[in-house]
Amino acid sequence: MVGIYNLYQNKTQEKEPDFVCSPITKNVAKQTEKLITFFGYDAKTMQHPKELSFKLLVENNYVARVIEGCNSISVIILFLAFIIAFSGKIMTTILFGVIGSVLIYGINIVRIAILSIGLLKFPKQETLLHNLVFPAIIYGFIILLWLIWVKKYAYSVNKNE
Repeated sequence: MVGIYNLYQNKTQEKEPDFVCSPITKNVAKQTEKLITFFGYDAKTMQHPKELSFKLLVENNYVARVIEGCNSISVIILFLAFIIAFSGKIMTTILFGVIGSVLIYGINIVRIAILSIGLLKFPKQETLLHNLVFPAIIYGFIILLWLIWVKKYAYSVNKNE
């Protein structure tokens, strides 16, 4: 999975003549912009001219950048690898993988939007918000999904299935 994603990035990202992020990263930035706007704030995104990222402006303040690591694909791959490693019935594994991936993607959009608004309101708390609180949201959610998977759907050495 990681190899396929790396190939995708190599084919869709550009550094010359101008920087262009992958479509997934662009979609995450644009969907975050729409969610922040839904919350009642003026939000704009734009391709960063000097790096592979999208600048995220809230109320005309450059509060964050959306990079490849923010698009949730790497954590979705991690999530899928876990449920495949502790597989269950094939159809259940596929459905849980798809539904879990969509939920992780959605939670990630919400996480970036709230983080961006938080950085606008509390710029001095950037380290706390970015490095502790908001990673805990996405990883905590993934751990919750894994626990549900292991408890309800994964085959176990102790089960006679």
